Amino acid sequence: MNSTNIKINTKTNTKTTTKMNNTALRTVKEKHFTTHDNIELFYRHWPAETKPSKGAVVLFHRGHEHSGRISHIVDELNMQDYDCFAWDARGHGCSPGERGFSPGLATSVRDIQTFVDHITANYGFKEEDMAIIAQSVGAVLVSTWVHDYAPKIRSMVLASPAFKVKLYVPFARTGIKLMQAIRGHFYVNSYVKAKFLTHDPARIASFESDPLISRAISSNILLSLYEAADRVIDDAAAISVPTQLLISGSDWVVHHKPQHKFYERLGSLVKERHILDGFYHDTLGEKDRKIAIDKAREFIVKQFAAPVCRQELSNADKTGFTRLESDQLATPLSSFSIRGMYWAITRLSLKAAGKISKGVNLGQETGFDSGSTLDYVYRNKPQGISGLGKLIDKNYLNSIGWRGIRQRKLNIEELLRSASESLRAQAKPVNIMDIASGHGRYILEAIEESKQQPDSILLRDYSDLNVQKGAELITEKGLNNIARFVKANAFDAGSYEKHDHPITLGVVSGLYELFTDNDRIRQSLQGLSSSIQTGGYLIYTNQPWHPQLEMIARALTSHRKGTAWVMRRRSQTEMDQLVEDAGFTKIEQRIDEYGIFTVSLAIRN
Repeated sequence: MNSTNIKINTKTNTKTTTKMNNTALRTVKEKHFTTHDNIELFYRHWPAETKPSKGAVVLFHRGHEHSGRISHIVDELNMQDYDCFAWDARGHGCSPGERGFSPGLATSVRDIQTFVDHITANYGFKEEDMAIIAQSVGAVLVSTWVHDYAPKIRSMVLASPAFKVKLYVPFARTGIKLMQAIRGHFYVNSYVKAKFLTHDPARIASFESDPLISRAISSNILLSLYEAADRVIDDAAAISVPTQLLISGSDWVVHHKPQHKFYERLGSLVKERHILDGFYHDTLGEKDRKIAIDKAREFIVKQFAAPVCRQELSNADKTGFTRLESDQLATPLSSFSIRGMYWAITRLSLKAAGKISKGVNLGQETGFDSGSTLDYVYRNKPQGISGLGKLIDKNYLNSIGWRGIRQRKLNIEELLRSASESLRAQAKPVNIMDIASGHGRYILEAIEESKQQPDSILLRDYSDLNVQKGAELITEKGLNNIARFVKANAFDAGSYEKHDHPITLGVVSGLYELFTDNDRIRQSLQGLSSSIQTGGYLIYTNQPWHPQLEMIARALTSHRKGTAWVMRRRSQTEMDQLVEDAGFTKIEQRIDEYGIFTVSLAIRN
């Protein structure tokens, strides 16, 4: 691993300039791009001054600020042979929306993917032609995006990521959370004075006079910022992008410890950490920022000069960090240990709850990962004996995992409609095959809501019960003319050989997450690859993270009669590589607001 740790004493360099390296100001163009929810976000584009361009550098500003506040970085980087881009996040600068507000952190993270897609579509840069520079809140958004969406960017530079903001008031986070629960989202004004952000007098003056700076941040974003940061730090081993971390040594705004923890857990084979002694929070806007900007330039140029190197993760089931995690979860606890007794009591409690809660009882009878359980979760109608039973069932159905499952269903339905419309636009038939459908509710309900029915639907599952229930659901919805349900094993290569219709849209949902080894997944994906026509589509799901892994492993049983439900997570990068190796290219992705389940759309090469 190429890992560098450097502490820099900036007191040895007292040169202060606003424009560095005597570079001329680059030409900038002001433009807009459209988000998934039809918001026109503002961005700046600095075209490369030489042709062809060597790549793209995309910049993301701090919270409260905007792209105009980081425009100086473009000139000071002195990378005229690269295109540069910088946006105004929604609710900031020249972009529309309430100041400091976003519908959710997941929305802002998705905005990054949309921005990158826009750059790819309109300027011809692939993801691997891009490097990212992000500060503070922008750095948290970018690290979350890299974790959740697994983009193939060349490198990223994170300056003073706001993984944990210093609120100073005791129990402030708890108080904000309680207040939001009572009154809904509200705004928290930043206490930070400009003189605690930078030592540069010009930057201090511009911060205090800039009308586009907003002091307010919505409580929902502030709280979700903490949650996303905790998740990304905890699972930083899943990030394999070459990363440089710039830490301001005298930061009044954010804590250092989470930044170091993130770096130490980072899975990137190439990573650097530079501690900038005496720097305040505005790392790339400090008086001696030339030191930081020179480091960023050196790192980015070095990564662009090196061949694109993909960290091979297809064998992560044998040697990866998630394999170690699943092995630990599968290891029995001593009955006399505190944790062993805790989970024994939890299992007894669930057994008691199952006597009056229909959902818990169904999970115990068929497995909490079974098609029957999922169908019950999709319907989301609490049932039980007495009011207490219904209340337990309601709480069970409202657990974070099941909320994520229901959002996964919605995301599958959205991508099903999108892929179907794309096939029709190309005058191709829409022949759908789901290789492990459970009861098939998510497919059939998506079809019901579509303006036009597909040409055919083939649902498959290994379970006789699922085949029976799925066939009944087809009849109930009046789709016997186009849909049929057959018994088949998704991991049997021979089961993919014959189809009544050429398959143009394959679906695999919630299956691969149940199996730890990748050999089975490869077999199944090869079957899908041989079945789906060139130019056809594949929708696949993944579970890169889950907050209740231990509870699931220690207290819930799987569909494999009486066995513990131990899962091995796959990072999104690992899952995407398996799909790519089978002959597909990912073109779109969705993820729930909790960061648990992804749904991706890929095209058959």
